[in-house]
Amino acid sequence: AGGISTRVTVDVDGRKADANQLTFRLKYAYVGWTPEGSALTYHFGLLPTPILGFIEDTWGYRMQGTVAIDRNKYLSSSDFGFAVAGAWDDQAINVDVGVYNGETYSNAPGDNRKDVAGRVSVRLAKTDQGGRTGGLRATGFVSYGKSNGGETRQRMLGMLSYHAKALRLGAEYAVTKDDETKGRVMSAWGTYDLTDSPIGVMARVDQSDRDTDLDPVGVDLDSGTQTRLIAGVSYQLAPMVRLLLDADIVSAENGPASNSFEAANRSLYFHTEIKF
Repeated sequence: AGGISTRVTVDVDGRKADANQLTFRLKYAYVGWTPEGSALTYHFGLLPTPILGFIEDTWGYRMQGTVAIDRNKYLSSSDFGFAVAGAWDDQAINVDVGVYNGETYSNAPGDNRKDVAGRVSVRLAKTDQGGRTGGLRATGFVSYGKSNGGETRQRMLGMLSYHAKALRLGAEYAVTKDDETKGRVMSAWGTYDLTDSPIGVMARVDQSDRDTDLDPVGVDLDSGTQTRLIAGVSYQLAPMVRLLLDADIVSAENGPASNSFEAANRSLYFHTEIKF
């Protein structure tokens, strides 16, 4: 009533082997207000950041794991802040802009420095899928701020995506800067749901380079390029339950990394998604 909305979501992190414990914390806890007749909604609290949820909704397989720029720890899906979101012409244009603490929901608040971040998405052509991610879209995102201690933190990302009911395609390119260190993250993906069948297929390739100014001769996990390949088959067991069998393989530039790296980064997963 009155355009007021709230959300509280908790996050349970993986079991810690040394203490045999789970980490339980708030991920989202915010209030929103949409004035009557307005295209804008104002949010305050522990919020979704502007771009990650948008990519996850377009990609459609968050159940497999985080998206490329999140998995490489350049952005987080949640942070304390104040944001304004809006949409026009049946989501042909949608935006999300805010001021955020910058240290994300899983870290201490830090000092008085803040980050400013914003996303704009424009639908270039319609498909049979509506909503904020539907259609052929061009999306841009920018974030600028300073981390604890005053080091510059910059993120810029561009994405071209196609979202129809059966087919999803996307390509992302992001550049990052932490003080004087420049990085790069790229990702391309596609999903297809077979007609009149509960079966779907998905594939994604990510590539990250944590320091684009360096060109290591051998394997260097701190500055060299790493490539991640994900591929799998899903099965819609029920309207709210989906199963996924997928392979997730990471390789390092300039040949194989250590045996421990190979063991930790070549996995076959069985995922289950339950929506309610």
